[in-house]
Amino acid sequence: MASDKKNEGKIVPMDENKENATEDGIGLEILQIIKDSQQQHGLRHGDYQRYRGYCSRRLRRLRKTLGFKCGNRHKFTGKKVTVEMLSDNRYLLLVLMEAERAWSYAMQLKQEANTEPRKRFHLLSRLRKAAKHGERLEKLCESPRVDAKTKLEAQAYTSYLSGMVRFELQEWKAATEAFNKCKTIYEKLASAFTEELAVLYHQRVEEISPNIRYCAYNIGDQNAMNELMQMRLSAGGGGGMMAEKLEALITQTRAKQAATMSEVEWRGRTVPVKIDKARIFLLGLGDNEAAIAQAANEETKERLYETLLAECRDTIQAVREELKTEAKQRERSDEASGKVSNLQFLHSYLTYIKLWTVVKRNESMAHMLQAKLKEPQTDENKRGPRPQDLIRLYDIILQSLAELSTLQGLEEDHTFQKEVALKMLVYKAYRCFFIAQSYVLVKKWSEALVLYERVLKYAKEVQSKAKSLNNSLKDLPDVQELITEVNAEKYSLQAAAILGGYLTCNGRHFPLCERLDTFHLDPTLVGKQPNLVQFPPDFQPIPCKPLFFDLALNHVAFPPLDDKVEQKGKGGLTGYIKGIFGFGS
Repeated sequence: MASDKKNEGKIVPMDENKENATEDGIGLEILQIIKDSQQQHGLRHGDYQRYRGYCSRRLRRLRKTLGFKCGNRHKFTGKKVTVEMLSDNRYLLLVLMEAERAWSYAMQLKQEANTEPRKRFHLLSRLRKAAKHGERLEKLCESPRVDAKTKLEAQAYTSYLSGMVRFELQEWKAATEAFNKCKTIYEKLASAFTEELAVLYHQRVEEISPNIRYCAYNIGDQNAMNELMQMRLSAGGGGGMMAEKLEALITQTRAKQAATMSEVEWRGRTVPVKIDKARIFLLGLGDNEAAIAQAANEETKERLYETLLAECRDTIQAVREELKTEAKQRERSDEASGKVSNLQFLHSYLTYIKLWTVVKRNESMAHMLQAKLKEPQTDENKRGPRPQDLIRLYDIILQSLAELSTLQGLEEDHTFQKEVALKMLVYKAYRCFFIAQSYVLVKKWSEALVLYERVLKYAKEVQSKAKSLNNSLKDLPDVQELITEVNAEKYSLQAAAILGGYLTCNGRHFPLCERLDTFHLDPTLVGKQPNLVQFPPDFQPIPCKPLFFDLALNHVAFPPLDDKVEQKGKGGLTGYIKGIFGFGS
């Protein structure tokens, strides 16, 4: 907030491209202005209160600059912009900021209304106020002093605010008409102006489209529901004004469909599904998986995986609560818990979905990192992906597969256990491959070669076991491709080891000054830490100052000195007493 105020300390001339008068009349880039203001002052993070404060401060500055004061500090006197005042486009900007301030306050109340329902009445009041200011702006723009483009933008802006009011009042037909009018105007403007402005208009159309489809669904168009679900899935559960309404609508639709769903079949066992949350999740599972398969990029796919995992965790928690209740009932009735109950088997099925989704998500991330690993590094200061990152991903995959083999109700399913063991072998091969790659980077040729042999062992074991299990490798990476890559890496490794033998001795690389007669393409020489000389240099032996030892001293006989030493007399008791009292001193 402080930075906003700092940047707004003084009035600056209007941007010539946005708010200056044109030859055809006064012009105002309405959509460009509000989008720039919203992105720079809080709406990038959904902070409507900050944007509302910015609108208030900008209104105060505009009124002061234009001399358009509404009373004094003691009394407010309402004053409206009229057509006769339109000598400067800042009068239009004044009305636009009033509408934006009311709209931002309404959106702030919309966020707070989730916990305080009474604020919804204030929200509707502020939205009506914003729409009223929008109508005033449209009426002012009907003046011949205003150019045609500004007139169209004002009409689209007013239609948008009017549609928002009808949308909140759940007047779906009127809201659809208003949004469609807004969409039509922006599409016409996009086709008539530059590409830069067209992008802005198309973004506005994309923002309005979910509202139109939502209104169409509530009017009775069932096809709109499918479009809304696709939009929600493609957004990966992202936020926005429509996010909560879409979630509620999709949950409501699936709840209606869930009434007809009573059971699910998995691993040859049919399990009744009595928990509504589990029914809704299982009904939407196919849509989620289809959206992941059709994802346009890795980022969208990652968001979709996270959304699916979050829904799965919530469903498992609901089933776990029911399991606790079932366990208490068994304790009261003293029933023997031999066969796995239907509820416990349903819990195992949902846990399987969660763990297998984790496996596929990490595999997708591994593919993305592997592609980046093969790309040449252009910036040495930027840390790129390393084989250690892939090792971590495959560790998580193997951990998830280990949990799969311990699911209750599947201990005696030998086919399932063999499939899980086969999958573990595949991912162990890939993990071992990237461990070998990490040893290659530090030039530990022998360790890397042993690990490559281990990869080939795993891959051949997978191929031999897959013959007895049909379709077990359908969703898994291709091990034959891995075998081909390992064989190629082995030859490269052997060549590097042979070449490195000429330049190393006991694992130490010779500096350039010691191998001037040997040709070798060493890319580190043009890097930031070239190995030119040995520094610090090795210690060299040098002659030191000799030490002298006096050996004759041990054979010398010294004369007696007894007659030179003072002999002390024996004083007896008298001398002792004198000594105590100091008489003898």
